[in-house]
Amino acid sequence: MIDASGSVAKQTVSIAITIVYTTFESVLRMNTNQPRRTDRADLIRDIPVRKPIAGESALASAVNAMVREGELYEKLADNRVHCFACAHDCKINDGGRGICQVRYNVGGTLFVPRGYVAALQCDPVEKKPFFHVLPSSDALTFGMLGCDLHCGYCQNWDISQALRDATAGRPPSLVTPQQLVEIGREQKARVFASSYNEPLITSEWAVEVFREATDAGFLCAFVSNGNATREVLEYIKPFVRAYKIDLKSMRDKNYRQLGAPLDHILDGIKMVHEMGFWLEIVTLVVPGFNDSAEELRDAAQFLASLSRDIPWHVTAFHQDYKMLDKDNTSVSDLLRACEIGRDAGLNFVYAGNLPGRVGEWENTHCPHCRASLIERYGYLISAYHITNEGTCPKCRVRVPGIWHTNQNDVRLGDVNEWWTRRPRAVR
Repeated sequence: MIDASGSVAKQTVSIAITIVYTTFESVLRMNTNQPRRTDRADLIRDIPVRKPIAGESALASAVNAMVREGELYEKLADNRVHCFACAHDCKINDGGRGICQVRYNVGGTLFVPRGYVAALQCDPVEKKPFFHVLPSSDALTFGMLGCDLHCGYCQNWDISQALRDATAGRPPSLVTPQQLVEIGREQKARVFASSYNEPLITSEWAVEVFREATDAGFLCAFVSNGNATREVLEYIKPFVRAYKIDLKSMRDKNYRQLGAPLDHILDGIKMVHEMGFWLEIVTLVVPGFNDSAEELRDAAQFLASLSRDIPWHVTAFHQDYKMLDKDNTSVSDLLRACEIGRDAGLNFVYAGNLPGRVGEWENTHCPHCRASLIERYGYLISAYHITNEGTCPKCRVRVPGIWHTNQNDVRLGDVNEWWTRRPRAVR
C-alpha cells in the first residue's frame, strides 16, 4: 500500500513512460545499423530517474519505458525500495537505479524490464551448456539488457553492459510471451532459456514468458551467474526446471573484480541445488586468473561436497571485451582441469569449447559401470544409449538428469558434420 503522494508519483511516471514508449520505433531505426554502439541522440526524458552509468542515450530512454512494476521488492520508508532480484539486495532511493542499471525506483515503486528481447536465438541445448537436459534438443534463448556483474571477458558484453558501458548497446525488439511461444513452435524447440544477459535481474519477464511456455509444453531454464537470493529462486521455481551457473573463481578477490563477493555465488549454488532445480556448473578456465591447480581443486571439491552428480563443465577461454591480456586456454589446461574434477570424485566432468580435441571429456559415461552413454562432438550427439527410463542400459542404474522418455526424440548426427549443429538466428 502506498500513500496519496506515492500514488501521484506512480501515475506521473506511468504517463511519462507512455510518452517515451511512443518514441521506441524511432529508437530502433536509429540503432538498426549500429548493433554494437548506442546512438546518443536526445530523446524525451520525463521519467524522473537517475541516468545510467553509461550516460543518457536513445537506448536508455527507450529501455526506461519498457517496464512494469516489479514483484521482487519491498517498500521502505521515504520512498526507498529494497530489491531482492539478486544477492546485491539493493536499497534504492527514489529516482535511483539498482546495480544492474535496469531496475529503478520512482516514487517508491520499483520498475523492472518487460516486453522486449535484445537477443533471440535457437541454440543447441548443449551450448548453454546443458549436457543432462534433453540432449540434441534446441533451446529458444532470449536475453534482455543489463547485468549485476561486470566481467571483463563477457562475450555478451554488448547487451549485458549496455547501460554501464557507453560503447555497448544493441537495439531491443518488442515481443510478447505469446509471440515467443509461437516462435518456439516454429523452430521446433523443446526448451526455453533466459540467457545472454543475467536472467535474475529480469526474472519478472522470464516468469511471464515461462508461464506461457510451460503451458505450451516447453521445459524452461536459466543460464545465470548464480548471484541469487532465496526469494528470487522461490519466485521462478514453479516454472524453471534446469539451472546453469557460472562458477567463475574460488577466490574472493577475483570475484570482487567481477562485481560480487564469492560467498554470494557459493550460497546461490547451494540454494539452487537444495531447492531441487537440475543444476549444471560451468567454470571458464582463464589462464593467469583462475587456472591454478589449487583453485580448480577447490571448485571441484566444493561441488562434490554438495553432490558428486552435479555436472561440471570446464570450458576454454578466448580473449574478449576488456580481457585481452590473457592467453587463450590450451587443450592441456582443460584436460588438467578435467582430471582434477575426476580426482575430486565428480561423476560428470566435461571439457568445452574445443570440439574434437579433448577425447572422452565430451562424452557421458555411467557413474556405476562406466559404460558409454552419450557420445558428443561439439554440440552434436553421435550416439545415445540412455534408456527411456533414464537408466544405463548395461547396469540399469539411474543416470541423473532430465532425459528423453522416447529415444526416437534424440537427433543423432555424423561427427563429420558437427559444424552443422549450431545456433540459428531468429527473425
